[in-house]
Amino acid sequence: MKVAFATLGCRVNVYESEAMSEKFIKEGYEVTEFDEFSDVYVINTCTVTNMGDKKSRQMISRARRKNPEAIIAVVGCYSQVASKEVSEIEGVDVVLGTRNKSEVVYWVNRAREEQKQQVKVNDVLKNKTFDELNIEEYQDKTRAFLKVQDGCNRFCSYCLIPFARGAVCSKTPDKIIEEVKKLAEHGFKEIILSGIHIASYGVDLDKNINLITVLEEINKIDGIERIRIGSIDPTFFTEEVIKKVAEIDKMCPHFHLSMQSGCDETLKRMNRHYSAMEYKDSVDNLRKYIKDVSITTDVIVGFPGESEEEFLQTYEFLKEIKLSKTHVFKFSPRTGTKAATMKEQVDGKIKDHRSNMLIELNKENELSFMNKFIDSTMDVLFEQESNSHKGFYEGYTPNYIKILAESHEDLQGKIKRVKLKKSEEEHMIGEII
Repeated sequence: MKVAFATLGCRVNVYESEAMSEKFIKEGYEVTEFDEFSDVYVINTCTVTNMGDKKSRQMISRARRKNPEAIIAVVGCYSQVASKEVSEIEGVDVVLGTRNKSEVVYWVNRAREEQKQQVKVNDVLKNKTFDELNIEEYQDKTRAFLKVQDGCNRFCSYCLIPFARGAVCSKTPDKIIEEVKKLAEHGFKEIILSGIHIASYGVDLDKNINLITVLEEINKIDGIERIRIGSIDPTFFTEEVIKKVAEIDKMCPHFHLSMQSGCDETLKRMNRHYSAMEYKDSVDNLRKYIKDVSITTDVIVGFPGESEEEFLQTYEFLKEIKLSKTHVFKFSPRTGTKAATMKEQVDGKIKDHRSNMLIELNKENELSFMNKFIDSTMDVLFEQESNSHKGFYEGYTPNYIKILAESHEDLQGKIKRVKLKKSEEEHMIGEII
């Protein structure tokens, strides 16, 4: 029996798809590519935007065309918030919510045996326990994503994720440490802790447990040379926390601080829990205490009510703080959120113009950041051969600069000392020392 996966959305979904595929392998299944003929298709969905729902439906149709007799399982966020809608799509045999993915093989087999659609979607707003969906067998030997937290209590006005993922729940430290030790034994050099709102890690556990205490324990594990954390709320980085992070020697100096806007009025409508000045304080303190730190972010343009003046505040704010990379998104109304019903929706052409302005600014800031490191030497963890430069391998510095370096040796999974020679668009060319 063959099983194929389509994964939409965030890094947490990527982790969970790998964990689900492992469960199928243990039951004797062979994992194949989604575009190939398969007995089972699993679509791990995203519902951040209406487009995410549309893409999920497209993947369902693609699977149905590839093999009309296959079992099609639709799991994750879209299934969670719209289980009835998903169950009515032609060809869908299994519908599972975000906290039911660990049972996917059971429900797929049951759908085949009973020749009947199976729907299992728990009420995540009442469920406060961490769904233990772990990876035990590892294929790659470079970087490993480790899900340590699920759920979100923030309720930003544009986001449906709290309704899809439920309340904050955390994996216990002992289970995290056990999994990291296994990763080290399998040859991984770098761990990336991920979650839906990772800054909230530990709020549901003992009062003495938080993200810092877990990072400090991981730092002690032999074999692990680098630790990263995924996208994190800027309010996490108080000056006291930053001082502690600076003392964790394996911690990579790269942090993705979600910003969304540099204008306080826009942030209020978004229901973000910080001001532009508080965001800047976090950035300034990270730069004060952590050498060569790279700070990246996300920004939404064209949020309802965003005037030209508000947008220009964001533009000037980004121009002032000069982050190393900014991911720019045009606001897309998500049905079911408060923002979708707000008045003063911004015209699409205005969104395009604002997006282009920030993209150009990002190119300047990104190049400026990389140029600071020309002729410096850094350790680079190489991941794979380059598709764009023959004979080159690509990897990342601790502060997440993408490096391409020529080598006759297979560098995948290896850390090499590299001299950074020049900048080229979104990466730098290096020379192995």
